[in-house]
Amino acid sequence: MEEDWLDYSPASSSTPPQRETIPDDCAGLRVDQALARLFPEHSRSRLQSWLKSGRILVSGASPDSKTKVWGGESVFVSPEPSDAMLAEQAEDIPLQVVFEDDTLIVIDKPVGLVVHPGSGNWSGTLLNALLYRSPVFRELPRAGIVHRLDKDTSGLLVVAKTLEAQTDLVRQLQARTVKRHYLALVHGDPAFSGEVNAPIGRHPVQRTKMAVVPGGREALTRYRVLERFVRATLVECELATGRTHQIRVHMAHVGHPLVGDATYGKARSAEPRLDAFPRQALHAWQLGLIHPRSGERCQWQSPLPADFENLLADLRRSAKP
Repeated sequence: MEEDWLDYSPASSSTPPQRETIPDDCAGLRVDQALARLFPEHSRSRLQSWLKSGRILVSGASPDSKTKVWGGESVFVSPEPSDAMLAEQAEDIPLQVVFEDDTLIVIDKPVGLVVHPGSGNWSGTLLNALLYRSPVFRELPRAGIVHRLDKDTSGLLVVAKTLEAQTDLVRQLQARTVKRHYLALVHGDPAFSGEVNAPIGRHPVQRTKMAVVPGGREALTRYRVLERFVRATLVECELATGRTHQIRVHMAHVGHPLVGDATYGKARSAEPRLDAFPRQALHAWQLGLIHPRSGERCQWQSPLPADFENLLADLRRSAKP
């Protein structure tokens, strides 16, 4: 569900374009041999790959690796963008801003937006959008991000704009003074209210999943029923802790997985409309915290996105006599 980041050491591995001249003492060597001497910081295999892809030009041409050089040729190397380079790029991605001052910004994240670059998603993320929005985010670890929402979960999250605010928000998350409430549509008919207090850790077999496991990290989710349908129930969940996939794992653990959750939910149910929903039906609708600078209690709300609201409206219509 969410995962709180409490430490981060920024690193940059970007490799800018390079220009060099083949020295005279490389006369008679193959171009790949000369390049290995010129650019010892790059492996031979990487240089060979750049030669084949046309990213290395010698006197304006793209040579074969066996081409000989005679000294004095100009060399231009345009490396492939690394994952780290993509992650550090500013991108003009529109953001729905709920609140912003010089200390923090509250974003209403849409479905499909990844919060932080990672495997398979090195660009097009909220972090890339923040770097475009303001230079202040480039000065902060993880561009000021202190918690996240899954790609297919919509709703509110807060981002710091100063290092002091980021430190304060992380401490609030640890102290559980940040209040995070979610709307979830779950399968079945749960009790009117309850809490799931069960430790969460990496699944012992399926390592890309989380699970309730002995020895996992403490995890507590409280929930209450808002509306019941024939085969599904709308619940409000409050996170007391912030573990990865917490609400999804906990509700599945008590026998009421989220509608549309392909990882922890049902493959099929007796209701085609529920099975057709293309993502986990989960929305971070309310966020509350103590403002890091003013000390005032702040709270924001976000309306349900259209796909979630339309599903509920459809279920309500079918429930009428």
